[in-house]
Amino acid sequence: MAEIVDDKSQFCIPFIIERLQLHRLRNANIENAPPFFLGVNGVQGAGKTVLVSIIQQTLERPPHNLPTVVFSLDDLYLTHADQVDLAKTHPDNPLLQHRGQPLTHDIPLASSVFSSLRQNAPTKIPQYNKAAFGGQGDRLSEDQWLKVNFEGQNTVKIVIFEGWCVGFRSLSECDLKQKWEHAMMSREAGEYIGRLGFNTLGNVASINTALRAYEQITNNLDALVHIDAFDLQYVYKWRLEQEARLRALRGSGMTDEEVKNFVDGYYPAYELFTDTLRAGIFEGETGRQLRLVVGEDRKVMEVIKI
Repeated sequence: MAEIVDDKSQFCIPFIIERLQLHRLRNANIENAPPFFLGVNGVQGAGKTVLVSIIQQTLERPPHNLPTVVFSLDDLYLTHADQVDLAKTHPDNPLLQHRGQPLTHDIPLASSVFSSLRQNAPTKIPQYNKAAFGGQGDRLSEDQWLKVNFEGQNTVKIVIFEGWCVGFRSLSECDLKQKWEHAMMSREAGEYIGRLGFNTLGNVASINTALRAYEQITNNLDALVHIDAFDLQYVYKWRLEQEARLRALRGSGMTDEEVKNFVDGYYPAYELFTDTLRAGIFEGETGRQLRLVVGEDRKVMEVIKI
């Protein structure tokens, strides 16, 4: 099993410090200036968690000494009860039968958390237990949420928000249909290895529509780091390796077939929204996004500032 060795922070730290300095200049005359919001996107197994941990440790230690909080899009999943209700409401949409896709997160809660952090107010950040209900997952009770900016704590200066679809932006109905039709034609021609073509247009349209609400979160970001796979199919290999490590540690975990089915549920979104992410999600200003293209070994092949 290949271990994830960091070779990404050497590119990310200078980028973050540069963007942070610009953020400070822009807010120099603002009393109670908001923290710096950094988004981190990466396909499952690409080394996102390792990178985020190193970034946090680096920023919190000398010479930076910046109080930093990390939380995940995963922390914002619906409660188990609400996820069950969602699945029942969309019985014919396999993408919504389990957590993961846009529509399975609590966006009003996310908006509330981001707003509170932006105001430097005492904030409770939700925490999620993926092991609850036999792996279906559930949100922890509020008394177990992460507390920041409370009395006796240093005010958070940097917020790192990470997740597999952080920064995804919705497509126009025309672009969505075009991508879906291309996937269907490729499947019919026997040249298709994706998953979008195995879903109805209506099912993926539900995901695309839901994603529009997520843009209020994306619009809060000051910068984005995108760990991009040279070939999106690598996600299957990486997720298999990840689960093998978990099985070795815990003595139990998903089988290889279960891992494949798990990734299949996410893959249509990668097909739909990665192109927009690669082109850059911020309008009107360049330099706010760093794209790290990694090979099958997860090592950086190319660094692109967008």
